[in-house]
Amino acid sequence: MLQALREHAGLSREEFGRRIQYSKHTVESVELGRRMPDTLFVERSEPVLGDTGAVRRGAEHLERRPGLASWFRKWAHKEKTAITLYTYECRMIPGLLQTEAYGRQLFADELPPLDDKQVEAQWVERAKRQRLLRERPNTAFSFILEEQLFLRQTGGVAVTRELIDHILEVARLRNVEIQIMPLLRESHAGLHGAVQLLETPENKWFAYTEAPESGQLISEAKVVSVLQQRYARMRSQALTPEDSVSLLQRIRGAL
Repeated sequence: MLQALREHAGLSREEFGRRIQYSKHTVESVELGRRMPDTLFVERSEPVLGDTGAVRRGAEHLERRPGLASWFRKWAHKEKTAITLYTYECRMIPGLLQTEAYGRQLFADELPPLDDKQVEAQWVERAKRQRLLRERPNTAFSFILEEQLFLRQTGGVAVTRELIDHILEVARLRNVEIQIMPLLRESHAGLHGAVQLLETPENKWFAYTEAPESGQLISEAKVVSVLQQRYARMRSQALTPEDSVSLLQRIRGAL
C-alpha cells in the first residue's frame, strides 16, 4: 500500500525517504515487508502521501510474528487462504509436515544459536501453520519429498521413526498427497532446488523459493509457469502416493 501511494505521488524511494528523513533502503525494506515501520515513519509519511489517514489505518493491520522469518511472512499469509498448495523439498522436511522433535532439532542446529524463547516462538508458529492441513479440507496439498530426507535421520532414529509415523498419518487425509522422489533417479526436473506453488481463491498462482537468510515470492506469470511445469514433471517422476507409503513403511521398518 505504501509503495502504491508513493508511486501515485510520483516519488522515488530516495525522494520519499528524503522527505520523511529515512534512507531509501529503509523505505524499500518497509515496502517489501522486511521491516516494520515505526510510529515516526508512519506519522511522517501521512502528509507526504496526501494526509488521508490511509498509512495510519494500514499500519494498524500489521503484526509482528516472531516465529516467522521476515522474508517468509508474505507467503505464510497467502498460505492461509490458498486452494492449492504444492511443495517440493530436497533439504529438510517441510514445516507443514514436521513433528515437534524434528522441528526443534532444526532450531537447535541454527547459527547463530537461538535462545529458548526464540525456539519456542518458532515452534508455536510452525504448529499453527500445520493446522491448515486439517482446518482447510477443501485445499489440495501436494508434497514431493526426497528419499534422502528420511535416510539422513535428522535428530536420530527415534525422531525419524516418529516423523515417518506422522507423515504416514497425514498421507491418509483426503486433501493431502505425498510422493517420494527416489534416491536413485536418472532424470530429475527438480535439480534447481526446493520450490513451493500455490493457487489463490481467485485462481492466481504464486511461487516461492528460498536461499540462506532470504526468500522470494514470485508473481510473474512466465516464471510461475516454468515452475509449474517442473513440478508437474516431478510428480510424474516421483513414486506414486501408494508406492511412496510403501517405501516409507520399509524405511521405518529398517530403523
